Amino acid sequence: MDSLAPRPTTEDMSALDALIGVQAERLAAAQRADGHWVFELEADATIPAEYILYRHFLGEIDDAYARTLEPKIAVYLRRIQGAHGGWPLFHGGDFDMSASVKAYFALKMAGDDIGAPHMHRARSAILAHGGAAHSNVFTRSLLALWGEVPWRAVPAMPVELMLLPRWFPFHLSKVSYWSRTVIAPLIVLMALKPRAKNPRGVRIPELFAEPPETVRVWHSNPTGKFAGTMLLLMDKILRSVENRMPKRRRARAIARAMQFTEERLNGVDGIGGIFPAMVNAVLAMEALGYAKDDPRLVTAKQAVEGLLIVKDDEAYCQPCSSPVWDTGLAAHALMEARNERESPAMQKAADWLLEREIKVKGDWSWQAPNLAPGGWAFQYRNDHYPDVDDTAVVALALDRMNDPRAQGALKRSEAWILGMQSKNGGWGSFDINNDKYYLNHIPFADHGALLDPPSADVSGRCLAMLAQLGHKKDHPAVARAIAYLKREQEADGSWFGRWGTNYVYGTWSVLTALNAVGEDPQQPYIQKAVEWLRSRQLADGGWGEDGATYWQERRAMAKESTPSQTAWGLLALMAAGEIDDPAVARGVDYLVKAPREGLRWKEEWYTAVGFPRVFYLRYHGYAAYFPLWALARYRNLKRRNAATVAWGL
Repeated sequence: MDSLAPRPTTEDMSALDALIGVQAERLAAAQRADGHWVFELEADATIPAEYILYRHFLGEIDDAYARTLEPKIAVYLRRIQGAHGGWPLFHGGDFDMSASVKAYFALKMAGDDIGAPHMHRARSAILAHGGAAHSNVFTRSLLALWGEVPWRAVPAMPVELMLLPRWFPFHLSKVSYWSRTVIAPLIVLMALKPRAKNPRGVRIPELFAEPPETVRVWHSNPTGKFAGTMLLLMDKILRSVENRMPKRRRARAIARAMQFTEERLNGVDGIGGIFPAMVNAVLAMEALGYAKDDPRLVTAKQAVEGLLIVKDDEAYCQPCSSPVWDTGLAAHALMEARNERESPAMQKAADWLLEREIKVKGDWSWQAPNLAPGGWAFQYRNDHYPDVDDTAVVALALDRMNDPRAQGALKRSEAWILGMQSKNGGWGSFDINNDKYYLNHIPFADHGALLDPPSADVSGRCLAMLAQLGHKKDHPAVARAIAYLKREQEADGSWFGRWGTNYVYGTWSVLTALNAVGEDPQQPYIQKAVEWLRSRQLADGGWGEDGATYWQERRAMAKESTPSQTAWGLLALMAAGEIDDPAVARGVDYLVKAPREGLRWKEEWYTAVGFPRVFYLRYHGYAAYFPLWALARYRNLKRRNAATVAWGL
């Protein structure tokens, strides 16, 4: 292979070094004064649309909002409308019913004339796909609160679920953290059934193919399995008895749901740190009549407002913020680019990260009551919900910084990660053994994102952390993790990417870990992954996977190369020892030539996911630090004439 590889000239390496220097300087300049990095985190139309609807639900549409903020969000929603007339889940994606219904409703609420061309196209697309009655469960829940559909359009989720014991087949401990923080206040709303204030009186009957009152069948079996059919029957039974629940028991259940919610309000960072849970919490408090100056309600509203990104000409609402994740990854890229482990910038980043170490027991302790806390969350604060992926990335960065002040935090996070390993050898993101797959059959779970089971990408990161911290292949947790990853490998040699799009991300996450733990890269299963990466390289030298690859029948779809996915492909190949592979040289050439916009390489595509097939993410930081990281690693390995990456990431 070496004889076929193009040899970079001195001039090539000088130009590459200059590019790395410029981009590293720009990344360093983006560091905040207190030591952290944070970039915009963009989702689809649903979040900004829901923000508009949230303000109108509360009737809080003062002049400052109505004259400045709302028009800017409307500009954003119009800009991201798809060529098909509706709104997609990611840039260039297919029509999505729920995103389209919410965006149309929000634009109409903001004052757009339904006769305007963009509204006509949206309405035509929605009706061509069957109308708003075909929205998902969460959208139908929103529409029920607005009186657009009857409550029988929403699966039964009695608030009395909060009173069930832990051993019962359904309990909040058995679903993911994001599900429980959304569900607890939502089922209060479903019990109280408040109606939106809707001061402008906007309605959307034109989006239904038939009047919602006459629709007979609202619910379907989300999986098509026999269990789903049985649970549809259970839904009918629950619906028939829900209105006859004893009032005292209902009041106790509502109190339990609000106790759960209030314990996790999380200050100005919001419950769970995620927009849907924050909004549900505010609406539940409003429905229960909390005073307008109640500190809990005031702070919960501030948390929602903190997610807004307001620019000169447009605005949108983020689903959450990503400062810990951005800081950990930016630190890795900058250390690679500047060939330094200790610097004032890294000391500041370490200070900021160490101050955010989580030292309280959160929901994860339900499954591990004797495990001591440790680790980091994704957001500025989210102490109930540290996640193992962020913890691994941060620990890997702190260890590389060689800062003696981090030793205690590293020991605690190491112990926590070991204790969070699931029984199959892998790691989920926030919980242990969160794999009660029967729950995916309930009608409420039509989004398919109720659980947080182990995944290859997260497990690879945890294995990489343990390896960099000194654990060898004979360590029981390491051996189980390697066995898990071998079982999870796809037939074509790749690994699935749960949190990044998609198989390139998963394969990068695993190959870096296997390198760190000392697996021989010549083993057939690793070489199979290498061959897969080569086969997925596009004609321009880059890598790119579409969000549609999460549908099995479209798993090979790639519209065009992206800088962040190309960086993952390069980092993966280099982790497997393929520094001299021509594919690496072509990928580097792609990144060198790809257009940049200051700090960021130009990238409009969404290269991450919240929930596959349901909710996609565009991390604006990915196009800044990942390409820089890959180019710097290539330069460093070439200069050292080395084939082995020294770090877990």
